[in-house]
Amino acid sequence: MLILISDAFDASLETKLQAFGEVTTDKSRAPEADVILVRAKTICNKEYIDAAKNVKLIIRGGVGIDNIDKAYAESKGIIVKNTPKASSIAVAELTFALMLSAPNHICEYDNGMKNGQWLKTIKRTELYGKTLGLLGIGNIATKVAERAKAFGMSVVAYDKYVSSSQVATLVPSVEEAVKDADYISIHMPLTDETRDMFNEKLFSIMTKKPVIINAARGAIVNAEDMVKALDEGQVSWYCADVYPNDPPAEDYPILKAQHVTLTPHVGANSKENLLRIGDEIVATINDLKANGKI
Repeated sequence: MLILISDAFDASLETKLQAFGEVTTDKSRAPEADVILVRAKTICNKEYIDAAKNVKLIIRGGVGIDNIDKAYAESKGIIVKNTPKASSIAVAELTFALMLSAPNHICEYDNGMKNGQWLKTIKRTELYGKTLGLLGIGNIATKVAERAKAFGMSVVAYDKYVSSSQVATLVPSVEEAVKDADYISIHMPLTDETRDMFNEKLFSIMTKKPVIINAARGAIVNAEDMVKALDEGQVSWYCADVYPNDPPAEDYPILKAQHVTLTPHVGANSKENLLRIGDEIVATINDLKANGKI
């Protein structure tokens, strides 16, 4: 068995995978590979899959598989997997760090101190007693909700695929989840339904000028409409770890917007999480191999 590690994983993964056969990081060997491991960088579209003539299994280390044409891969008998549980804590902690940074003006205070400004006139606000609206209530959002409740927040959530939650009050629509929220955190996959979901129409129904955090997918937010909402005060702050492309284009409107906090798609990049992703990949390959599927 030849396993191709196509993107960046923890350095220990290569050694762990050697129990299954040969391991390579040489992308030119994709046509020979039985198993291909990717994260967000490698795009497994139709052309890529057709070129990988021997592949039987593609695993994405992370949540979501929108960089893999899953339907086409499966039509060719290729198994497609990801590691949905491994990243939950890492992404939830970054989400919460971003959520804390905005009302506490961390970036402004830090920049001010370094520029000789004593910005005590900028007042902080607290998370305690505020309402968090979650879009999606899967593994990551559940961890975010647990942390929000520990801070004394009320948590509501919308997820069309979930009928009950122990950590959030479920509401029947996106609009209901965001209407009266002080903070909104996005945890949905990118689909035709969710693309540009955060747009001028949705911003117009928000009553509390919320802070919006996006550690899901950049294209769920319409960038032009977000900048307008920030400029007009419909949204007080936008925190993002995700963009339509990695890195975003130089003319991506949000890069030059006011009242934003941006990180370079590092939600899953904790040392601990990269180890968990590797362990989940090894377990997945071991299970499929034991059951004669690869």
